[in-house]
Amino acid sequence: MARPWDVAFGTEGGLFRRLRSECASDWEAYTWHPFVRGISDGTLPLAAFRRYLIQDYLFLIHFARAKALAVFKAESIQAMREKTEGIAAILAETTMHLRYCEEWGISQAEVLATPEAAETVSYTRYVIDRGLAGDILDLEVALAPCTVGYAEVALRIENDPNRRRQGNPYETWISTYAAPGYQALAKSAAARIDALGVSHGGEARFPMLSAIFSEAARLEARFWQQGLDAMRNATSDAEKVHR
Repeated sequence: MARPWDVAFGTEGGLFRRLRSECASDWEAYTWHPFVRGISDGTLPLAAFRRYLIQDYLFLIHFARAKALAVFKAESIQAMREKTEGIAAILAETTMHLRYCEEWGISQAEVLATPEAAETVSYTRYVIDRGLAGDILDLEVALAPCTVGYAEVALRIENDPNRRRQGNPYETWISTYAAPGYQALAKSAAARIDALGVSHGGEARFPMLSAIFSEAARLEARFWQQGLDAMRNATSDAEKVHR
């Protein structure tokens, strides 16, 4: 029997589910990464999540730029309008994100003074590079693991038998991506991949599109991992000082 998140996005036989299936191991490593499992059961170290929050703000800046590129690459005036609305939404989200960081004890000054991590640079520039080199389908496929992946992560968490609700410090983060509004956004993104797959020769281009999707999923997993690595490195440095 299919798990709820296996059939939540895209249509049977459509391009999105084919891409997801083709990179099943990379997708699983991304959507059920130890970082995600720590959010689900509330055991993720707070320092790791704070590191993630700062880098996620820096990621949003380039996500908006990728959406701006999607306006240029868009295949129709309606698509251009929709992407323009998306840019405005992301820019508004950056303001909300800074307020959320403050709730976690991270000042705006600290966020803005933090340089991009290598993982942030590698993922955001990869997406933009794919968009610059290819067409709208290449760009949308590179973006899909982020937009749809976060919605799937939330669904997996909500169905996790180890899910902690009471006293989970990450409850507001989970509820953001589990909310009907975000789930609908992700469904729309997957449906767009399916539609572009038909209109832009997805079948003939499947090997290249699959490579783009897989790489984006791997880069997403590394984005989670940076939070854990930063915490471990800090612990290791502290131990060296005390030796």
